[in-house]
Amino acid sequence: MKSYWVLSILILTLISGPVVAGNIADQTGQMVFSGADQEAGAADQIDTAQDDGFEADIFQEDQAEQSTHAMVADPLEGFNRAVFVFNDKIYMYGLRPIAKGYARVVPTFARRGVKNFFNNLFFPIRFVNDLLQAKGEAAGMEFSAFFINTTLGFGGLNDFAQKYVGIRLQDEDFGQTLGSYGIGNGFYLMLPVLGPSSLRDAVGRAGDSLINPVNYVQPWELCWGGRGLETVNGASFHIGEYEAFKKASIDPYTAMRNAYIQNRNALVKDLTGAQTLKNNKE
Repeated sequence: MKSYWVLSILILTLISGPVVAGNIADQTGQMVFSGADQEAGAADQIDTAQDDGFEADIFQEDQAEQSTHAMVADPLEGFNRAVFVFNDKIYMYGLRPIAKGYARVVPTFARRGVKNFFNNLFFPIRFVNDLLQAKGEAAGMEFSAFFINTTLGFGGLNDFAQKYVGIRLQDEDFGQTLGSYGIGNGFYLMLPVLGPSSLRDAVGRAGDSLINPVNYVQPWELCWGGRGLETVNGASFHIGEYEAFKKASIDPYTAMRNAYIQNRNALVKDLTGAQTLKNNKE
């Protein structure tokens, strides 16, 4: 029986947020978990929701004029489309029904507390990347928010720093850090289970994993269980968005690719409205 539950947690954990990304209502093209169907949204208003171009050099610096209509190399389009279909099935028949059941059983305040806890736990990723990008003020705010939320916010369950101090954090990762150094997106990748990415962001994921506290939790069952909880909890806030995204798109694969690249370009350039943490926008 123990082995069965461990295997179940492992499968749930692998279904991470970007696999079902696509909130087209976000002006920056933010890729988010699909998660609160219309029924859940009515009951709880707090829960939310071009042509391929090849760069001359796959690590060529992005041009400012590309921020509106992102162009990205997609030499692996056949493979990427197959992975897109695979990820779609995982979401529709795996994560979505589990997240819907979870949202019905766990009250909103508890799910929001879990969301705040993990957001606070991922402090090292944002803090280190702020320092790597020479954003001293942002790094200082990150540290202040972490200290306040960990103490007055009961271990991060309450976002005390934002609610009562007015500190709004920025979403930073190593992919953005590489972009700030002038490294372009490279070619587009649709990663199995992990979802939309690029060559640069795939390298960034590996870098961020080295400073992700969850990866150092022991025993490994607890580590994977934590990842599974964070995944399902995050998805529970956005059920229905991915389905709406697919309905609104003639070609969901192309729409997701373009929205993802546009959003990443906006984050790298720190465009207004693009840097607010996804968690704080819900």
